[in-house]
Amino acid sequence: MNRNTLGNVTVWVMAAAVLVVSGLAKAEAGLPELMDRETVKAIDRGLSYLVRTQRQDGSWLNSGGYGTYPQVMTSLSALALMAEGSTPETGKYNKNVRKAMLYTIKIGKASRDGLIAGGGAESQTMYGHGFSMLFLAECYGMEINTANEGDLRLVLDNAIKLTANSQSNYGAVNKFAGGWIYTPTPGGSTDEGSVTVTQLQGLRACRNVGIKVPKETIDRAVQYLKMCQQADGGICYSFQSRGGGSRPPISAAGIACFYSAGVYDQAAGGANGEEAKMVARLVDYCKQNLKVGMDNGHYFYSHLYYGQGMYQRGGTDEKAKKEWQEYYNDIRRDLLNKQSADGSWNGDGVGTTYGTAIACLILQLPYGYLPIYQR
Repeated sequence: MNRNTLGNVTVWVMAAAVLVVSGLAKAEAGLPELMDRETVKAIDRGLSYLVRTQRQDGSWLNSGGYGTYPQVMTSLSALALMAEGSTPETGKYNKNVRKAMLYTIKIGKASRDGLIAGGGAESQTMYGHGFSMLFLAECYGMEINTANEGDLRLVLDNAIKLTANSQSNYGAVNKFAGGWIYTPTPGGSTDEGSVTVTQLQGLRACRNVGIKVPKETIDRAVQYLKMCQQADGGICYSFQSRGGGSRPPISAAGIACFYSAGVYDQAAGGANGEEAKMVARLVDYCKQNLKVGMDNGHYFYSHLYYGQGMYQRGGTDEKAKKEWQEYYNDIRRDLLNKQSADGSWNGDGVGTTYGTAIACLILQLPYGYLPIYQR
């Protein structure tokens, strides 16, 4: 993990020196760039809400401890706790992360075909599957207790096979392009963007920790996204809906998809070429259509992915760095204004677990602890 421990120690030493000399110390001393005490307090309240609503078996549901979508909510909530710096073994929330990991491993081991899904409470199973792959892969890369290594690897290997076998296929004329749809549909011709991004990020997280992922699966998914790009630079809902207009939420997810597949615009570190120009057009579309406060009905979902993209672009390129700083200040202000008295956020009408996990993930991007979001 890129915790920059030595750098943080240096900052704290410098802050202490200022305190001695001037008798004053800024509240933001020791925090990452752009973070302040008010934001940290909001994050702590949000994470405390998640801890309070975790169920005994380690899972979450969409309305705190009640509702549906156990795999999606468990994975998003645990990732939000890990974004604070906790792992299954260390950190403030290690017990909560570990319970969620063991719950997800149990679901995965019980599966006959590799699908990680929470039973009848989760009808659109590929969402939960993709987020679970991402979560378990992040655990696999951080777990220091080897007792669970074999189980994690087994579940992830089977999950990758399920995803690879469930990819759509548009034939040789379309370079066998393929995405994913709500349930496992081997070799079909139905798919859509929001499920596709969960599979690609899950696969990327697995590859990041040294687990083999079929290259052709990634290549076909990248081709699928390219073919879904519209004249205005945005991404349409699905391959079948080409010509029907771009969708801002799917376009934001498209940025995360391309970055997860190693396809970057120049600002994010890509070499100058057609692919870099394609992603740059997509980013420009999102800048115009995903302004903070512009509600498209999928506000939290959109900014979960758009925030990732803006953060990853804002590393070295000066213009992109300024855009990231402005974006983060705006989204932080907006999210803090939307937080409820109990520390939660109700996201996109889906529920408080969903909204709180996503808000905390966005607000904690400057920490840079989750490998999948790192620059």
